[in-house]
Amino acid sequence: MTSRAWRVVGATGFVGSAVTQRLRADGHTVQAVSAPRLSSGARTVHHLLGRARDLESVIDYLADSFAGADIVVNAAGIAAPDGKDQDALVGANAMLPVLILAAAERTGVKRVVHISSAAVQGKTHFLDETSRTTPFSPYSYSKALGESALQRLAAREDRPTHPELVILRATSVQGRGRATTKRLAAFASSPLCSVAGDGTAHTPVTSVDALAEFTVTVGSHRGEVPQIVLLPWEGATTSSILRDAGRRNPIKLPTVLCCAAVATGYVLSGLAQNRWHGAVRRIEVTWFGQNQVPGWGQEQGLLPTPRISELLRSVHLDRA
Repeated sequence: MTSRAWRVVGATGFVGSAVTQRLRADGHTVQAVSAPRLSSGARTVHHLLGRARDLESVIDYLADSFAGADIVVNAAGIAAPDGKDQDALVGANAMLPVLILAAAERTGVKRVVHISSAAVQGKTHFLDETSRTTPFSPYSYSKALGESALQRLAAREDRPTHPELVILRATSVQGRGRATTKRLAAFASSPLCSVAGDGTAHTPVTSVDALAEFTVTVGSHRGEVPQIVLLPWEGATTSSILRDAGRRNPIKLPTVLCCAAVATGYVLSGLAQNRWHGAVRRIEVTWFGQNQVPGWGQEQGLLPTPRISELLRSVHLDRA
């Protein structure tokens, strides 16, 4: 794409600030757009799109903010894997993306990059770039609902214009100062530091800098981009992330023992209305990792610079 006029919704957040910084470092013109706070009781795509039509004032605000832009990045939302407020999660992670795409249709925007989460695919053995989703928590459900609603909206033939929609699925994004990264570093530095098996399993843990770089790459790509794109693997394994974050070798636990512990965790969480599903899933990924398909980014040779090792080592030094 030839234009370099960007808008970033949620530019002051964890991901949005990294994307904005990267855009400015690359010489792009970028303006921040504040994300309106929304709450929604919608639980289906049909109801979500219906209720979106009642939020004309929000669409107008976003459309005014997008005036003159060619690329819009939605980096807003509630990144709370353990979140329980379903209305707030749906409002931020499903309703807002729909309103952003609706506003982009009114203002000549050429491409909308919506940053979603690979959590929408749940416990699948391989993360991929299909529309298949198997959410397992209120957070992943809200993200999956947002994806489905965006795809439904983008498929309508009566749209005013047709900006290209790209859903970028971020994997397990880490960054200095982020609570999940601090918890990872604390675990990696503790006597409990452990992995299932030999620790060579691939893990989708990645750095926020790699996500920001890939977001800019996707947004500015001159050719067509698939509607769903997965953030490429940064080369980390279950053992490597713990060594980097804790500067110690993890204990290698029997796989069967770890499987039993995770299964028990899910059962207990289920008895408590899935209260701890997010936490159990984090332990599961830490122990077992998760594979992902090479994807569009690798096929195009558009891989971000690996930074996860450097990041986790810096987090360890922060704790020292």
